[in-house]
Amino acid sequence: MTNTTHFGYKTVAEDQKVQEVAKVFHSVASKYDVMNDLMSAGLHRAWKLFTIAQAGVRPGFKVLDIAGGTGDLAKAFAKQAGRTGEVWLTDINESMLRVGRDRLLNKGLVTPLLLCDAEKLPFPDDYFDRVSVAFGLRNMTHKDQALAEMRRVLKPGGKLLVLEFSKVIAPLQKPYDLYSFSVLPWLGQKIAGDAESYRYLAESIRMHPDQETLKSMMLDAGLERVQYHNLTAGVAALHTGIKL
Repeated sequence: MTNTTHFGYKTVAEDQKVQEVAKVFHSVASKYDVMNDLMSAGLHRAWKLFTIAQAGVRPGFKVLDIAGGTGDLAKAFAKQAGRTGEVWLTDINESMLRVGRDRLLNKGLVTPLLLCDAEKLPFPDDYFDRVSVAFGLRNMTHKDQALAEMRRVLKPGGKLLVLEFSKVIAPLQKPYDLYSFSVLPWLGQKIAGDAESYRYLAESIRMHPDQETLKSMMLDAGLERVQYHNLTAGVAALHTGIKL
């Protein structure tokens, strides 16, 4: 029997979800940053800056940025880790990884890149000081497995940072739904020529675990001192956990 999962609000076979998510990001890669600025009014940059500050990367650190997309976090981490550090930019989507690579090279940063699946990380145990994933966890089929892999590759004392869309506070729910299901697809069509990918984005956010559920999942994966920070009334949240 084929295992099923959700792709937005649809129920699909697990291997089909991987293909469908890949199509979304192949479609939007070239307009990814423009669309992020438009649909978040630039707030995604503030959320990422907060994540970078919470990471506390120091010279010589080894850092893994998973589903790193266009390289915003990896760029900052590479500068902080310096020449003695090691910062990996990884993504499961080749189109996104190419955009990230080009952006890093344009900034004069040469850092290792790898096309890989977060549920099967090709790195040894206890290797990284920091692991980050920004707006990528909700697209993963087996989130529990991915979180376990992230913990595995962390050194004892290392920190995992998960920045993701989350559940907004109740008074904002109705206007947020209106924006998500009406304005976002319209913007997607006008800017990226793809309404469906941004309709999926809205649906995937609703299907993603809320703040407390994700906290529990991280604890179940073996992380400790798990906490989260709501950003912009819960539109996004940063979860952190330590491997002890």
